[in-house]
Amino acid sequence: MEKVERLISIIMILLRKEVVSSTEFAQLFNVSKRTILRDMEALSLANIPVYSVNGVNGGYGILNEYKMDKRLLTSADLENILTALSGLEQILISGEVERTIKKIEAMVGPLAPKSAIRLSFYNWEGRSELSQTLAVFQAAILKRRLVSFDYTDKNGIVTKRTAEPYQLHFSESSWYLKAFCLQRMGYRTFKISRINDPCMHEQSFSVREDSVEQAQATGYQPELVTVKALISPGIKDQFIERYGHKSIEYCGPERFMATFLVPDNSFGFDFLAGFGTRLQIVEPKSYVDAFRNYILEIAEKYR
Repeated sequence: MEKVERLISIIMILLRKEVVSSTEFAQLFNVSKRTILRDMEALSLANIPVYSVNGVNGGYGILNEYKMDKRLLTSADLENILTALSGLEQILISGEVERTIKKIEAMVGPLAPKSAIRLSFYNWEGRSELSQTLAVFQAAILKRRLVSFDYTDKNGIVTKRTAEPYQLHFSESSWYLKAFCLQRMGYRTFKISRINDPCMHEQSFSVREDSVEQAQATGYQPELVTVKALISPGIKDQFIERYGHKSIEYCGPERFMATFLVPDNSFGFDFLAGFGTRLQIVEPKSYVDAFRNYILEIAEKYR
């Protein structure tokens, strides 16, 4: 974190807390207490009314006359922000997100009620590796710098790409980079897990006029097919979460009929195969036949 950004963060925290110790600041920004002391001196020189408090519970504060109106954001507003940020922190593993959460927590205060909503994600081992790639692209997007990387497509073909990065997009369980590819001279969406050796260039680029519309546009949408399947009670909740209660119909003891849309390709087969013997596709017949062949191909590998 650059010094200017750290100073701004210190001011934001002091605006919402009475006294913060130098140890707490040092741990938050991963710097020494001496660095925090120099930061406080810099703030004073900039006419920010920071003062020090001695003693066991001592630290630094800012004059009340300088503090902002706390009614700008309600406790509920801040709790909602914290809930969203806590989810982002788990899937992104970003030091920047952690520091932002600390700032908001300082604004909420110690007497605020705990959030009524909690988000939890499994901490896959590959996520820390993925976060390094995300950090490169995030920095490049903010600084408007070109990036280059090796990209492996779904057929295993590796190509070198140079691109103008515009947006990082998290969908379902995967991260994507939306960018203008200079090799293809068009906007492309790259799956982050297929990217190797990302590099941010010193060369900057000018934002294209249609970049906002392209970044907001939805990605590739596969052709969908309506499928009916008998499912066991054990997986009913998963279908309700994805397709809603209206997709489920009671069909007798220990089974339900689910009606839902799936991609008419191998991705749809992969999704349905994950339910194993707890699901049986019954309609349409063409999809049943195609799915049967898919299952037989899997079985053939284990003969």
